[in-house]
Amino acid sequence: MRKPKMKRMGANSLGILQGTRVLFSDFATDGPMWTGNGDRESRFHIAFPDPFRAPPAVMVGISLWDMDHRTNMRADLTAENITETGFHLVFRTWGDTRIARIRADWTALGPIRDDDDWDIA
Repeated sequence: MRKPKMKRMGANSLGILQGTRVLFSDFATDGPMWTGNGDRESRFHIAFPDPFRAPPAVMVGISLWDMDHRTNMRADLTAENITETGFHLVFRTWGDTRIARIRADWTALGPIRDDDDWDIA
C-alpha cells in the first residue's frame, strides 16, 4: 500500500469541482457487465471545464447501484491518470457478478489560478 502524500495548497485559490456520470446501463443492452463473466472494466475520461494548477485530489463514490441479487456483489471504483485537465473514472468487477447499471459521483479539489496570480517570465 502506498504511503499517503499531503497535498499542500499555498495562499492561492482552492477549486472544488463535482460531477456525476452513469457508467453503463448494461441491463437494457445485454452488455458485458450484465451478461459477462470474469474480469470486466468500464473506463470513462472526465474532462475538467477549466484546468487546475496541479493534479487535484479526486474522490469517487457509487451513487446508484443496480445489481442482480442472485450473484455476489463485487465492485471496484477508482480515479486513475489524474492530471490538471481531467482523469479516468474506472469501474471494475469480476467473477459471476451481474450489474444492471452504475452511476458514480466525483469531487476534485485542487489549486486553481486566481485573478491576482502573475506570470513573471
